[in-house]
Amino acid sequence: MPKRTYQPHKRQRKAEHGFMKRNSSKSGRKVLKLRRLKGRARIAI
Repeated sequence: MPKRTYQPHKRQRKAEHGFMKRNSSKSGRKVLKLRRLKGRARIAI
């Protein structure tokens, strides 16, 4: 039987989807902006 698809790792998650990563590119900043406008409780990991 194969492994489950989601094998969580905190460091990897932050590195790939965290605030710093989002803020480091123009498109990522757009993502943060849109999430703020939508009123998300969490804008990034």
